[in-house]
Amino acid sequence: MSVQEDNYLNITSELDQANVALIAVSKTKPNEDIEALYSLGQRAFGENYVQELVDKQAALPKDIQWHFIGHLQSNKVKYIAPFVHLIHGVDSLKLLSEINKQAQKAGRVINCLLQMHIATEDTKFGMDVTELQEALTASIHLPFVSIKGLMGMATFSDNQEQVRSEFKNLYQHFQNMQSNHGAPFTILSMGMSGDYKMAMEEGSTMVRIGSLLFGARSYNAS
Repeated sequence: MSVQEDNYLNITSELDQANVALIAVSKTKPNEDIEALYSLGQRAFGENYVQELVDKQAALPKDIQWHFIGHLQSNKVKYIAPFVHLIHGVDSLKLLSEINKQAQKAGRVINCLLQMHIATEDTKFGMDVTELQEALTASIHLPFVSIKGLMGMATFSDNQEQVRSEFKNLYQHFQNMQSNHGAPFTILSMGMSGDYKMAMEEGSTMVRIGSLLFGARSYNAS
């Protein structure tokens, strides 16, 4: 077991004081590690891969809130629609429409965050401002999705000024969305193990932390 109990207790104390939610990123981690963190009180876990999430949801306690934080393909939405708590990376109107379709089939409303592209890297997914507005407008006619806010990933860089600037940019869009659409957009998901403190300073309400809680990530050889 590689769970970092002291880190978890320190981080949760820090986040609780700032009223920031913790998503424990458990991708590639065994069920035993998730259960160890669960026993310490953690209930929100984030996964990047659909099949891994489906398998873990079936095997682990039913009061876990599962967050899908990776790039989600439209043809895989149906597998997580019956149980997913929040989909972080909605990066297109096409995907949002498919989530609405599969949520209706599952007889529930699925909470979503719209992902904005704030990084300089082309490998990062996300919408630009125009696409974001289109998705927000279209969501009025998608009754089985509930948009809760925004998500973004900063550039993977040692340039702290650049990262902070990208967080500031996302926070500004979050504020604009709140004021222009009059809906209760309450979640700004930004910040990971290496930059969550800065993200909190710039207005994040939810951080996604993995390696600080579980140790270095391991990948199965294929």
